[in-house]
This record gives sequence, C-alpha cells and structure tokens, in this order.
Amino acid sequence: MSFHSTAAQLVTLAAEGGEHGGHHESLNPAVTGGSALAVLLLLLWITTRFNRDR
Repeated sequence: MSFHSTAAQLVTLAAEGGEHGGHHESLNPAVTGGSALAVLLLLLWITTRFNRDR
C-alpha cells in the first residue's frame, strides 16, 4: 500500500464519519468536563495531603 492510497482511504473514511458530527448522544460536555475537573482536584488534594514535608 502506498502513502497516496492510504491517505485517500483515510480521507474517504473521515468524510463518511463526519455525517454524525462525532458526538455520542449520552455524553454531555459539561458533565464530562465537570467530572474531569472534580477528579483532578481530588488528586491534587490527595497529593498535598501526602506531601506534608513542604
């Protein structure tokens, strides 16, 4: 398979997949982002609790 034919197949695949917009119906961006923020803040809190020597 050459680079050109591989690139052409990927462009065709991307064009077909673009019809749906790439979003899953059950994923709400606000909930996903809020959950990620909460997890990161929890990890930051845990890290600061174990690092008491500073």
